[in-house]
Amino acid sequence: MPPVIGKWKMESQRKEYGQALVELGKKKTDIVVLDADLSSSTQTGMFAEAFPERFFNCGIAEANMMDTAAGLAASGKTVFASTFAVFGTGRCYDQIRQSIAYPKLNVKIVVSHAGITVGGDGASHQTIEDIALMRVLPNMTVIVPADAPQTRNVIFKIVDFHGPTYVRIGRADVPTITNADEKFEIGKASVVRDGDDITLIGTGIMVSKCLLAAEELKKHKISTKVVNMSTIKPIDEKTIVKCARETGAIITAEEHSILEGLGSAVAMILGENATIPMRRVGIPDIFGESGDSEELMIKYGLTSENIVNASHEVLSRKK
Repeated sequence: MPPVIGKWKMESQRKEYGQALVELGKKKTDIVVLDADLSSSTQTGMFAEAFPERFFNCGIAEANMMDTAAGLAASGKTVFASTFAVFGTGRCYDQIRQSIAYPKLNVKIVVSHAGITVGGDGASHQTIEDIALMRVLPNMTVIVPADAPQTRNVIFKIVDFHGPTYVRIGRADVPTITNADEKFEIGKASVVRDGDDITLIGTGIMVSKCLLAAEELKKHKISTKVVNMSTIKPIDEKTIVKCARETGAIITAEEHSILEGLGSAVAMILGENATIPMRRVGIPDIFGESGDSEELMIKYGLTSENIVNASHEVLSRKK
């Protein structure tokens, strides 16, 4: 079982990614890995050391990397392409759209250093719009693992899933809240805590914040359901609607802009299926800034305290 809430082990998603690639590389000789001169940061360097003949450093040229990935995938390879999230989406969006998503090629875009927890590198490196960019692309699957063990499980799952896939992980170590043997299914949310009064739907690092918020709400005699929405697209509509009908109130939480991320996806589903009060906790429509990761999380309201406050406000509107 995961450690007790508040005493979670902090682990690196990037290291789990690198280790998973090496393990899979031993089993599947069709896997090739590309990086944009950031392999020591994305941890694809582990694969490069183990299988140098199947690793390609494309240099600081993400657009070229994506086209190369498309060519390799078209020739039958299972391709993993990695860089920082800000460069792996905005810098090469046209190449992803035209060369990978449109022809539905088997390229796994696994990016690190997403969100504002990049910290000191500032707004130029803090992508808060990447989920939005990727989830509107037809054929693209979008996944945001909650922690290191789930990152590993995601990589092992998508290697056998044919089609364009975008996986978003962070730079900083994150709390371990899932079990290594926990099954991951693409498009299926996980209810990690049951409750009757309100549902907190989190993705990525914010799932742990939702669990902390649920503990605080418990002190106020509020029974809270917590959902780990690790797949943003295809999103688990069935679970969202079920939670809405069972609790009658929803909060979403994400380390991403509240525009067109998890919150917007959930809101659209509720608008069509279950009109209930909800709030989106995330980054407002502004750029980030340079600073300590934890201080930035506090400044932009990505805290369990803000989730608790939002929950009280939503519950006050609950019929």
